[in-house]
Amino acid sequence: MGILGGEGFSLPVVTETEVVPVDIVFTESAKIALRESMDGDEGTHSLVISAQSGGCSGYLYDMKIVQVESEEGFQRLDVEGIKVLVHNKDSSLLSGIQVDFKDTLMGGGFQITNPNADRSCGCGQSFG
Repeated sequence: MGILGGEGFSLPVVTETEVVPVDIVFTESAKIALRESMDGDEGTHSLVISAQSGGCSGYLYDMKIVQVESEEGFQRLDVEGIKVLVHNKDSSLLSGIQVDFKDTLMGGGFQITNPNADRSCGCGQSFG
């Protein structure tokens, strides 16, 4: 039918996001695991924590170690000499989170507790 009939066409929704100062708590086990993950690249790489659309509850946590050329639009935290960056657009979703690291027989990894989440998935990877 095409766009004249109104089907198959939508405009992107643009919303203003509130930028708040980011405060993230890392447990001792998370700091140790983060330092091991950085493997000596603390001077050239940063941990970027973000909230991506998706998952069964609305957002997914994403953490990656990358070489960042510009910190524009990000808030920077220092975790014992390791740069942690959170984009301003994610600040209201991620401020106040606690990052922990669990090492279990069934597998482990970083786990995030988010006091801002109204709901979360059983796997702990998705929140809303």
